[in-house]
Amino acid sequence: MRLSRVQDVLNNKEKVDIFYDERPVWIQGINDNVAKVGFIDNFEERDVYIEDLYEKDLYN
Repeated sequence: MRLSRVQDVLNNKEKVDIFYDERPVWIQGINDNVAKVGFIDNFEERDVYIEDLYEKDLYN
C-alpha cells in the first residue's frame, strides 16, 4: 500500500477493508513508513510496514 492511500483511509470516515498477511486490520496510526494496526479477529496489535498492507480486490 502507498503512504498516500493510507493517509486517505485514515482521513476518510468510509469503511475500507485493509489486510495484513491475509488478516483484516484497522490502521490506528502511522509513523514514517510504519503503521500501527489492530487485528479485527482478535485483540492483537502490531507495527507493520505500510508496504505490507493491502486492500482486497473487489472482484475476487
